[in-house]
Amino acid sequence: MSAARCPACGHVLAAEAPAPSLRCSAEAFEALGERLSRCRQERFLVVALDARNRIIARHLVAVGSLSTCVVHPREVFSPLVRRHAAAALLVHNHPSGDPQPSPEDRVLTERLADAGRLLGIPILDHLIVGREGYHSFRDAGGICS
Repeated sequence: MSAARCPACGHVLAAEAPAPSLRCSAEAFEALGERLSRCRQERFLVVALDARNRIIARHLVAVGSLSTCVVHPREVFSPLVRRHAAAALLVHNHPSGDPQPSPEDRVLTERLADAGRLLGIPILDHLIVGREGYHSFRDAGGICS
């Protein structure tokens, strides 16, 4: 196999290492959540994954206030469909620092998981991050793809 070359000048291009697969909630938190945990407003991200659970893209779906963020399935799944995602992760922060899910978080997670099943883009996990760590709906048994 020959090395890739720049079409303009012929220099050998460095091969990009493929993104690592996200195998568990701790890896997802490390890759996505630590920076988000310091935000002062609630932010909701959707992460598009390929068939090997590697990150294809991250999309900021909504920015809310100190304690709430309005999220609609249309805004969550639109970038996933455009990027031909095989699966998705949901990640949002709690500016209070407490990552425990609210009743609204639980309802939203189930609604988005249902939409993902309908569209064939499973939601693999929903992480809520805060200064005190994170909550994984998958680890807690709250998402069944």
